[in-house]
Amino acid sequence: MTRSIAVYGNSFNPPGLHHRGIAEFLTQTFDEVVIVPCGPRPDKPSSDTLEPVYRAAMCDIAFRGLARVRVELFDLEQASFTPSVLLDGHFAGEGEVWHVVNAEMIARGASGESKIQQGWQGGVELWARGRFAVIARVSDVVDAADLPPHSRLLRIPIEGSSARIRERLFKRESIDDLLHPAVAEYVHRYRLYRGNVPIRATTISLESPRVLVVADERNPRAQAWKPDFLRHEDGADPNCIVVLGGDGMMLSAVQEHWRLRLPFFGVNAGHLGFLLNHADDVLGGRFPPSRMVLRQLPMLYIETQGLDGRWTSHLTFNDAWVERSSGQSAWLEVRLNDQVRMSRLICDGALVSTAAASTAYARSMGATPLLADTPAWLFVGSNVMQPMNWKSALLSLDARVELKTLDPVKRPLRAYVHGIPCGEVLAIRARMSRIATAELAFCPEYDMAEKIAQIQFPRDVLFS
Repeated sequence: MTRSIAVYGNSFNPPGLHHRGIAEFLTQTFDEVVIVPCGPRPDKPSSDTLEPVYRAAMCDIAFRGLARVRVELFDLEQASFTPSVLLDGHFAGEGEVWHVVNAEMIARGASGESKIQQGWQGGVELWARGRFAVIARVSDVVDAADLPPHSRLLRIPIEGSSARIRERLFKRESIDDLLHPAVAEYVHRYRLYRGNVPIRATTISLESPRVLVVADERNPRAQAWKPDFLRHEDGADPNCIVVLGGDGMMLSAVQEHWRLRLPFFGVNAGHLGFLLNHADDVLGGRFPPSRMVLRQLPMLYIETQGLDGRWTSHLTFNDAWVERSSGQSAWLEVRLNDQVRMSRLICDGALVSTAAASTAYARSMGATPLLADTPAWLFVGSNVMQPMNWKSALLSLDARVELKTLDPVKRPLRAYVHGIPCGEVLAIRARMSRIATAELAFCPEYDMAEKIAQIQFPRDVLFS
């Protein structure tokens, strides 16, 4: 039997309890519900009033824990709006696609004057051959003649409005009856919909910690400390991720769990531990601290172009690089924001890194490490022959970089993202992700600047 998939597109700005209720209701009729928050829409200015990273996080949180419901963030990542006629083809390989629409969208459909037929791209064709799940409130009057040829009318006793939520938030009124508690907490944490620029750092407290413990299996100290935190463990509904190990363990934990949209609290069982707290501050029953500083740190969106010309996308909290895969040095064309900045970079390879990962390979390749919350990222060359004396560049958060081999036959390249090999490539593109971030939590006394200073200013060596 063919699987049925309900594609539920909306701005979800913000996603309210009514959205979650509709998704849950749809699972009673369809095998799977796919939530698709849209990118910027010229016909709906309110869809672009908030940075996409916040909308992406709220959608992940709002629909978390619902069986057979998944969130797809491709429109937010690409800052685009995919019309329903294209979504129809996008999900066709997964099963029978049903487009979720409000009853107002099909009004006057019998005369060909519905919003779908008149306003949607390819609306007439989709109306004729597509499938529609028409959701209507119990009080809505729906003329059966207006329904599309292939449709189901679903009466849903749920009401709500994102506009109403935004209005209440702007007026500093209670929204407890309109938002999921975890979404409400996130909104208040970053002061969203207040008429001001959202913040990237804030403070939180965990009065009732429920943690997911991620410990380095190869680190004896991390394993020895694990029981200290297991008493808070709650795999069903955690509100914090505790990472025991070194910086590498934190980078791996973020890579695996960032879609949970939970704070990562690291405890240093390694060496310098730039991204982790001091063990002395939290061991022996001192976790959680009464107050924690939360920093929202971005991830990289990477695209690699294979030898067949196809592009593949990746996300990483760490870094990505290309290196020569033969005895010949790499010859790279370097583009920044679509402008050629280096017509020929001769080197062994090149790397892009987030600020949070700048203390790793980027530092060993000669770049100056950055504070994890620096609003910038790095582009670094490896064993650069030309241009002479060039090592690295500091990039703004909105920068886009493309590295392309000038001779894929004689000077082939291979790529790595988060240390994972991607095979030989023709090119690699990088920018900051619009949807992916990690929230790192620190004790108030943690001094990130001091950590960086320790490697930039080595201790004096005394001579007798």
